[in-house]
Amino acid sequence: MSLPADNSPPALPHSAPTLARAPVEPWRATTAGRVVAAGVAAACLAVLVTASTLSPAAEGHGTHTQLGLPACGFYLATGQPCATCGMTTAFAHAANGSLLQSFLTQPAGMLMALAAAATFWIALHTALTGSRAGLVASRLLSPRWLIVAGIILAAAWAFTAWRWSLRP
Repeated sequence: MSLPADNSPPALPHSAPTLARAPVEPWRATTAGRVVAAGVAAACLAVLVTASTLSPAAEGHGTHTQLGLPACGFYLATGQPCATCGMTTAFAHAANGSLLQSFLTQPAGMLMALAAAATFWIALHTALTGSRAGLVASRLLSPRWLIVAGIILAAAWAFTAWRWSLRP
């Protein structure tokens, strides 16, 4: 095929395929996403403020009864801690800045309190600025991370049961 006299490349036929562009995600959260983020921030803040108003039970469990909730049925029936025994107490310690005591009470409770605090700030930032940080953080809700969370909860339960076995 020879080039035209002006040395320009030959024109493509009309049937040449065009390249389709992949859809581009917006750089900012949608209005609905910002409203959801505001709700998540409000829920996390409510939990943390409630925890900060509670007096952690000296026994390491039972703080939830200050909220009008009944005592743990598993503990009443077996004398052993359930998987979530000490969670409210750990939240109360963490919300009051006693992270070591929170961990010793219920390690998963301390981690959840820290996660609630981090989630509050990320969600508030997303709601106010439209940042997509909340979308990135929400990827932690994948099955893999939920399995990791379950393993952490089981390990924390074992730790709590071991600590309770040391009591006189």
